[in-house]
Amino acid sequence: MAFIDTIPADAAAGDVAAMYEADRAALGFLPNFTRAYSHRPGVYAAWRGLNGSIKANMDERRYEIATLAAARRLRSSYCSLAHGRVLARLIPASVVQDIVLGRPSDDLDEVDMAVIDLADRVAADATTVTQADIDRLRGLGLADAEILDVVLAAAARCFFSKVLDAVGCEPDADFNDLIEPGLRAALTVGRPIANA
Repeated sequence: MAFIDTIPADAAAGDVAAMYEADRAALGFLPNFTRAYSHRPGVYAAWRGLNGSIKANMDERRYEIATLAAARRLRSSYCSLAHGRVLARLIPASVVQDIVLGRPSDDLDEVDMAVIDLADRVAADATTVTQADIDRLRGLGLADAEILDVVLAAAARCFFSKVLDAVGCEPDADFNDLIEPGLRAALTVGRPIANA
């Protein structure tokens, strides 16, 4: 499950037990990513607060597109699978595959493509972002606050994805049942899904 030992569910107490129970109740199972934070539940709570405040300011579709673009660049299977699954509820699964595979799609407009490009640049090397990248989104009608939201979503994904991959946290085996095989294969961009 991970390179580090995590606190087993049957030994969890206090904040760790509460964290485990909250995610189990919300998701129907205890995800590996929650266990990865078992030694630092306060960090996990802070992450949820930060990520929640970013999401609260964004359209869900745009948030998921930016997040998936960043996760793809980071080669984070866990985050690509999780956010690709959510995005596939909002747009056709074939379009989600197009995003992950870097293919053009008639279902993605110029704003979508500019969001993908900016999120990708932020995740790859934020020093490569130029005024032209920002002006492109402005020219497509995004306000500066909306552009900042895309940057925040991509930068936050860098933190979460890198923590999970650095501690060897594998995507949950549940993804095998939650995502159809073709999309699941496309979204597995880094670490393989855990064995059941």
